[in-house]
Formats: sequence, structure tokens, C-alpha cells
Amino acid sequence: MIVRSVTVGPFGANCYLLACPQTGEAALIDPGGDPVAIMGLVARTGARVRFIINTHAHVDHVGANADVKRLTGASILIHEADAPLLTNPVRNLSLLSPVTSRPASADRTLSDGEEIEVGTLRLKVLHTPGHTPGGICLHVGGLLFSGDTLFAGSVGRTDFPGGSMERLLESIRVKLSPLDDATRVLPGHGPATTIGAERSRNPYWGQATARGEGEAPGGGVSQD
Repeated sequence: MIVRSVTVGPFGANCYLLACPQTGEAALIDPGGDPVAIMGLVARTGARVRFIINTHAHVDHVGANADVKRLTGASILIHEADAPLLTNPVRNLSLLSPVTSRPASADRTLSDGEEIEVGTLRLKVLHTPGHTPGGICLHVGGLLFSGDTLFAGSVGRTDFPGGSMERLLESIRVKLSPLDDATRVLPGHGPATTIGAERSRNPYWGQATARGEGEAPGGGVSQD
């Protein structure tokens, strides 16, 4: 697979291009701003962008949706719980951004466990609420696009509308903890990391796994 990235917008979000080398089909993950820079990245790879996938609906991850969709014809995909936020400037934090962005509605909503086909690649949707109600991670091969669920040494904020630290820690324990230590994590902000590195050093990971200790088999966790 081909993976390229560019840091965009006033909040320094990571936008990723994931392309299938066999077919040239691609997905843009979190085009949060600077559409010219994003389209330059696309042009350099020669990829055909089929999907725009948002890991959640905050403006720093969706701010260039409308422009990129216009330029590529790609469909916008987002988890069903965050789809209403795309056109709500209060809940998607557009009012806090120094850059004006045009809203764009979802063309398709996602649910936990489904797979998105990008050429021969299969991206599995992991619903990881906590930063937002519809936050997701995308797992493909040995890569995890973690959005604002997991960062190197930290996690996403939970003090915005719809955020919940309890749900975020549950998402880490139930959805991310089972992943192999060698899984490379490409977050929504900051440097790449691995599941193993976060398992060993991230204090929030320790909090998340500690909550699961002592539970009766099959009890205590909702895998929605």
C-alpha cells in the first residue's frame, strides 16, 4: 500500500493519502484544511481519490471536505453518530477556527466492523467513541489510522461537546488493546507510534486496561 501525509490547517492535523498500488484507487483520511496542499499530494502520487474518510467531525479534520470533494468527485464517509456534526458549526467547532470552511454532508455513513474497499485494500472501521460520539479508527494491514482517539503518549481531548473520557478509555481497552504490538499508529496529530509503544508508556492506556481487570467473563463492556 502507498501512504503519504501532509500536515494541514491552523491546528496542525495530519491528513493521510492511502492508495492501492495495483489499482491506483485512494482514500483521503481527514482533509482538515489547505486543499491546495492536499491536492498537490494527490497529484504527486497520481492516485484517483475515491473516498474522503473522516475519523470524526471536528473542523480540523473535515475543513477541506467540500473543496476536495469538488476537485476529486470523492464520496465523504463518516461514522453515523458524527454525520450530523458535519453541518453543525457549534458541535464541529467551526466557530473556534480562524479559517472559514464550507460544510459538506456525508455521502455514506459508517458503522463499527464494516470494511471500506479501496482497490485491493480493506479498511476495517473500529468505532472508538470518546473524543466524539462517532470517532473511528481505521485498521488496514499493519497500520492503524487513529484519528484523535490515540496519540503518541496521549489521547484526544474529551472536554468538547459529546466527549467522554470513560468512553474513550473503554474504546482503547476494547478496540485497540487486542491489536498486535507491531501495529504502526498514524494519529490525527503529532508523530507516528506503535501499539506496543503506547501499551508500555501511555498513561491513558494503563488507565484503560486497569478498568478491565477483575471483570467477570462477558461482563461490563459494550462493544457498540
